[in-house]
Amino acid sequence: MVAAKTLDKTDSISNIELLDERLRWLSSWMVHNANNIREKRDGLKVGGHQASCSSMTAIMAALYFHALRPQDKVAVKPHAGPVVHAIHYLLDQQSQEKMEHFRGLGGVQSYPSRTKDSIPVDFSTGSVGLGVAETAFTSLVQDYLITHDYLDEVNAGRMIALMGDAELDEGNIYECLIEGYKHNLRNCWWVVDYNRQSLDATTADRMFRRFDDIFETCGWRVITLKSGNLQRAAFKKPGGKALQDWIENCPNAEFAALTFLGGDAWRKRLLKDIGSKNGVKALLKEHDDDGLARLMTNLGGHCIETLINAFDSMDDDRPTLLIAYTVKGHGLPLAGHKDNHSGMMNDVQIKELRDKLGIAEGQEWDKWAGFGDNTAAQLQAFVDNSPIAQKLPEFSAPSVDVPSQFAVPAGKEQSTQAAFGKILHDLAKSDAELADRIVTTAPDVTQTTNLGAFVNQRGLFRRQKLADVFKQENIPSIQKWEGQSAGQHIELGIAENNFFLALAALGLSAEHFGTRLLPVGTVYDPFIARGLDALNYGCYMDARFLLVGTPSGITLAGEGGAHQSINTPLIGMGQPNLESFEPAYADEVALIMQWAFAQMQDADGSSAYIRLTTRAIQQLERKDDGWKQDALAGAYWLREPKAGCEAAIAYCGAVAPEALSAWEQLEGDIPGLGLLAVTSPDRLHRDWSAARAGRWKENANRDCHIEKLLSVLSPNAGIVTVLDGSPAALSWIGAVRGHRVSPLGTDSFGQTGDLPDLYRTYRLDQDAIIEATAELFL
Repeated sequence: MVAAKTLDKTDSISNIELLDERLRWLSSWMVHNANNIREKRDGLKVGGHQASCSSMTAIMAALYFHALRPQDKVAVKPHAGPVVHAIHYLLDQQSQEKMEHFRGLGGVQSYPSRTKDSIPVDFSTGSVGLGVAETAFTSLVQDYLITHDYLDEVNAGRMIALMGDAELDEGNIYECLIEGYKHNLRNCWWVVDYNRQSLDATTADRMFRRFDDIFETCGWRVITLKSGNLQRAAFKKPGGKALQDWIENCPNAEFAALTFLGGDAWRKRLLKDIGSKNGVKALLKEHDDDGLARLMTNLGGHCIETLINAFDSMDDDRPTLLIAYTVKGHGLPLAGHKDNHSGMMNDVQIKELRDKLGIAEGQEWDKWAGFGDNTAAQLQAFVDNSPIAQKLPEFSAPSVDVPSQFAVPAGKEQSTQAAFGKILHDLAKSDAELADRIVTTAPDVTQTTNLGAFVNQRGLFRRQKLADVFKQENIPSIQKWEGQSAGQHIELGIAENNFFLALAALGLSAEHFGTRLLPVGTVYDPFIARGLDALNYGCYMDARFLLVGTPSGITLAGEGGAHQSINTPLIGMGQPNLESFEPAYADEVALIMQWAFAQMQDADGSSAYIRLTTRAIQQLERKDDGWKQDALAGAYWLREPKAGCEAAIAYCGAVAPEALSAWEQLEGDIPGLGLLAVTSPDRLHRDWSAARAGRWKENANRDCHIEKLLSVLSPNAGIVTVLDGSPAALSWIGAVRGHRVSPLGTDSFGQTGDLPDLYRTYRLDQDAIIEATAELFL
């Protein structure tokens, strides 16, 4: 039995070595074809990263065709995107046509994309570092589902990131590392392609010895693969210890340069540095120049047996950092050159590589070209029987029922932030399935963003019980901070990148694990910008979540400019896959939240962002529900204008009282003056843009919602727009039907003060609106 197992492993290693070679070729050819063979119509370089791919092919071959299980998920480093497509090509899950159109419309994307690529992609990558950290938060989501009995422990997968060593410079990696330690992270592997070259230069030598310390301190196992089998065998021979010490101390830049120069340069340098030591000359004479170059670059990340043994040793749930030494451009004429990040093989070099592999001209896309029939059949069978070939398609989780309407919180005066908290609290007290699927999170602002009542009702999520010491000591507190496995609030530190990555991971639970969660995250509105890259990343993956930014604008008053948001309405308008709203009244909040929970689950839906305030204002008495449909479309007439009216005031959010007061002052002087409540500049603008584009793309001539609303005004009418944010969020309304606009808003940093002073200073008060209206008639 032992002999049989050894033979099986030997055969497996041999097969994976051939797959490594084939992945290197296909990824290189894909990039070459796009840049040198396919017709160029714009004269621009298509791009691609042959060297970054070739440094990863052995790691990915060993991972995908040996270690990876069907339930595991992988984030592939951006620049190795062609390799993962080549893998799926071998699995018959990718087409030659799409690979021929690499970086072309409808073809393979530059970097792995969940939404744009046709192959199974677990995590989009592109903004370096984010895909790495996302695997940790997805592992946390998996633990949440296990403890809530939505997923069996036996089906737990590993969340794996394949990362370039330059990604270790990304700050979000270490923010994530700290959060993972706090939540006792498990089932997570980060595999580092340690080729010691970034885009600009070689990486700093002194940093490597720190990674072990940093990760081990945070509870990770660190495995380092420096040498492959050839090197380890050489180290055991006379002179081998001297050679090993020399490699150990060789600076990264010098190792890269010698790799590019080749065997003769290696020999001269080694003889010069350590040739006088016992056994070294004889050891070097055992190898010709090609053999010596092969020995010196036989690093752990290129040795299939070394990689397989390492993966096999990680057979538990402990988070693991695997650092695999590699050569950037391994196996290519670009190997080691400091400019190889964006460098590409020329026609002569790609032909030499093709000939070396025995691939006939015209057979470049054949999966097993250059192999004999027996070997080709053997490799096909090996690929077909690999665990990754049995990976199931992503889940299609059923929708969670959303009540037809949410109760509007009682209170003649209240803020939108308070209304949000009350609505969530009412849900938390109910037995609705929706309440069970809601997961809340915040970057250390749970109480100040009105999530406290939900947490008090539903509890803090922890895999191990966390006692509330104040409660045990009978110290009065409105806050219950007791952790348990059934809790539904995930506590996060103040790092907004972590916050948005956690929302993205929660928002993909349906696709990743087959159970739909409805994440709700709150953050101080101005600090959305601190995590904007991660927010964009989550939206790009089409993760679904409800984001609440609060409190917002200079309405925050005494907190000052650093806490007062200005441009977040524009962020909401400009971010794809995110529908943004800014309600003024509690009933608008209830309506929008109900819509958002349904929208998050719709096949063509999206995430939602609600911008709220702590300012309590007088609530409206509604005559009927006729306003609701228009409010969800983006705006409704709070005070209907008369046909042919010469003016209107359009407001958004917290400044509703000032707009209403100004309207009351002006309606006697301007007969039929309209007052437009804008609940979503975002939805209004998207609808307007889509209608204009549709006239040309779809030959569909339709009026959008804002056109219909403004059609009642005179063609010569003027509009005052006002919101506590960038005036650009509303000033575009004048372009819809050619109306004159007098825009009000904040476009400079705020300062401390009370509301009357700040609204007067920044021209958001009643007088400013009246003056802006007068300006329309000057």
